[in-house]
Formats: sequence, structure tokens, C-alpha cells
Amino acid sequence: MFDVSFSELLVIAVVALLVIGPEKLPKVARTVGAFIGRMQRYIAQVKEEVNREMRFEELQKLQQEIKQSVESTQTSIGEQVTEIKNSLTETEQKAPIASKSKSTKSKKATSKRVETVVKSSE
Repeated sequence: MFDVSFSELLVIAVVALLVIGPEKLPKVARTVGAFIGRMQRYIAQVKEEVNREMRFEELQKLQQEIKQSVESTQTSIGEQVTEIKNSLTETEQKAPIASKSKSTKSKKATSKRVETVVKSSE
């Protein structure tokens, strides 16, 4: 952040020694060091909070994408089930009367299987 060379630090130390005095200088140095340490910790916390918020937003976007894909999948499965039911109904209507009783039982079983698959996918 700041580019302070050794000669500049030496000038600051001499001025501080003259202004503050040799008795109070160690106490002031400790206080300044503690203050700088607190500021560094505070900056690190702020950075971590910003990173956490960014990750949270990314996870929310991912969750929305997953929900949309699940909804589209459910919609397509529902459409396919409807098509299968319609084709079974059409086949049932076209079947001759004699074989109708036999095919009705097998179609009902097939329809139940399709409904079970749909319910389990939801």
C-alpha cells in the first residue's frame, strides 16, 4: 500500500523520539502496533465477509438453475405420460370387442406402472 523506505522510517523514528521523548516512546510504539494489528484484522474480516457473500450469491444462482432444470424435467415427463395415456386410450378404442377385455387389464396395469414411475420421479 504505502512504499516507505528504511531512511524514511529512520526519520520518523528520530522525529518521534524528539517529540514524544525517550520515556513514552516504547508505550506509544506498542499502542501504535496494537492499533495497526486491529486494523489488519478488521480488513481481513471485511474481505472474508465479501468473499462469503459472493459465494452465497453463486450458490443461490446454482440453486435456481437446478430448480429450473428439475421443473423442465418434470414437465417433459408429465407430457410424455400424457402422450402414453392418450396412445393407450386410442389403442383401446381401436381394439376389437372380443380382445378388449384382455387388453384392458394389461393396459390398466401398464397405466398403473406409468403412474408409479411418475409419482416416484416427483
